[in-house]
Amino acid sequence: MEKIIIALTETCFGKQADKVELLAASGSARKYYRIFVEKSTYIGAYYMSVEENNLFIDFSRHFLEKGLRVPKIHIVAEDKLSYIQEDLGNEMLLDVIEKERKGELLSDHLMELYKKSLSELLRFQLLGHAGLDYSHCVPRPTFDRRCILWDLNYFKYCFLRLTGVDLSEEALENDFEALTDRLCRVDSSAFMFRDVQSRNIMVKEDEVWFIDYQGGRQGALQYDVASLLYDAIVGMAEVQREELLDYYISELQPYRPIKVEDFKSDYYHFVLIRLLQAMGAFGLRGLYERKQHFIDSIRPGLQGIALFSIVEN
Repeated sequence: MEKIIIALTETCFGKQADKVELLAASGSARKYYRIFVEKSTYIGAYYMSVEENNLFIDFSRHFLEKGLRVPKIHIVAEDKLSYIQEDLGNEMLLDVIEKERKGELLSDHLMELYKKSLSELLRFQLLGHAGLDYSHCVPRPTFDRRCILWDLNYFKYCFLRLTGVDLSEEALENDFEALTDRLCRVDSSAFMFRDVQSRNIMVKEDEVWFIDYQGGRQGALQYDVASLLYDAIVGMAEVQREELLDYYISELQPYRPIKVEDFKSDYYHFVLIRLLQAMGAFGLRGLYERKQHFIDSIRPGLQGIALFSIVEN
């Protein structure tokens, strides 16, 4: 893979790479390399799924045309298995949080970064949605009933089953059906990132940039907001979640006037499915694949669900 990235670098820039470093593994099988060429750096990616690579590349080019903050794609290999993109640095939003957080509450600077993230997210959801071709999205072009049921079953089979917890299958399926019916009534005319969280937002020169959106599709606005504000690894205080939710709604109103109470009611149903879907990922990647940062996310994930239940009641 490294040889392929080195050859692609020379094709792109007409110069040999001075150094290539394999970056730490993420949740997927995609490999990332930092490429050093004279005084500049770039990121090389290699992944065996042409379908997902095409989505990332096509989405990136579309979003760049809309003036949104995503990495520029410099070159794509003929076989579409590798590509070179802009280097946005090493600092994820999570890294800034871990460095600056003191106690339960996020600092003023961190809250400002979250507000920037929500403002930029809204631009992606609405401006990025305009003219975007969803026909090749994986696994489906819209976050519909089937996708919702997949997420709920992901939670059941990849978390509940792996933990061996005793449960009533009938009662669980009744709850799944009720939640699915409720979510399917919400307007879904926006771009849905699917995985907006502190590991997928880069901070560069105190501005935020988005990555890892190849799983995106058409969906409801509320899902991504829930994903960001109920990020298990961050464990945000409820008072700050509410402040940020109110900020997002105020930013949304000029684009798409809404009834605040209705939006929040829909939002909290999406919070629930996002929390359950995340636990499925923690079970699969942590309990089964034994990846440490997913194992570390299980306890705060369960605490988030418990806190959500208290707030809702």
